[in-house]
Amino acid sequence: MTTTEAVGGPVRALARAAWQTILVTGILSVILGVLILVWPRATLAVAGVLFGIYLVVSGVLQLLAAFGAPASTGLRVLAFISGVLSIVLGVFCFRDEIASLLLLGIFIGIGWLFRGIGAVMAAVSEPNLPGRGVQGFFGVVTAIAGVVLVVWPVSSVATLAWVAGIWLVVIGIMEIATAFGVKRDSERSGALHDAM
Repeated sequence: MTTTEAVGGPVRALARAAWQTILVTGILSVILGVLILVWPRATLAVAGVLFGIYLVVSGVLQLLAAFGAPASTGLRVLAFISGVLSIVLGVFCFRDEIASLLLLGIFIGIGWLFRGIGAVMAAVSEPNLPGRGVQGFFGVVTAIAGVVLVVWPVSSVATLAWVAGIWLVVIGIMEIATAFGVKRDSERSGALHDAM
C-alpha cells in the first residue's frame, strides 16, 4: 500500500461522511426556519429553545469537523472556535429567555458570522476541498445573515422570528446544496484516485 492509498482511504471516508453531516444540518435549518415562519407569534421561550437546539447541534457538528477535517491548523482552530461559540450561544438561549431579545439576535448573528467566515476561509485556502465553490457561496450567505442580525435592531419577538426564520431557510437550502456539491466532488476525486 502506498502513502497515497493510505491517506486516500480515510480522507475519502471523511468526505463521504461530511456531506451527510452537512445535509442533516441543512435539513434541520430549513425545518427550524419553516417552523418559526409558520408560528411567528411564538413566545420568546419557544423561539429561544428552538434557536438553542439548532445552535447546539450545529456547534457539535462543527467541533466534529474541526477534529476530523483534513484542513490546515488555522481552519481547524476557526471551526473549533465557531463550534464552541455556537454551543455557548445555544446554552444561553436555554438559560434566560427574557433577559434581552436584542442580545439574543446579536449573539445568533455573531455565531452565523463566524461560521460564514470559517466556510469562506476553508473554500479560499483549501484548493482540494470537496464542494469548494458551493461552500464559499454558503459562507458568504451565512456571513451576510450574521451581519443582518448584528446590525439590524430587533425590537420584537415577531421581528426576530421572521428575520431568523427566513435566514434559516436560506442557509438550510445553501447547506443542502453544499452537501450535494461535497458528495459530487468526493465521488469525482475518489474516481480519480482509483484510476491512479
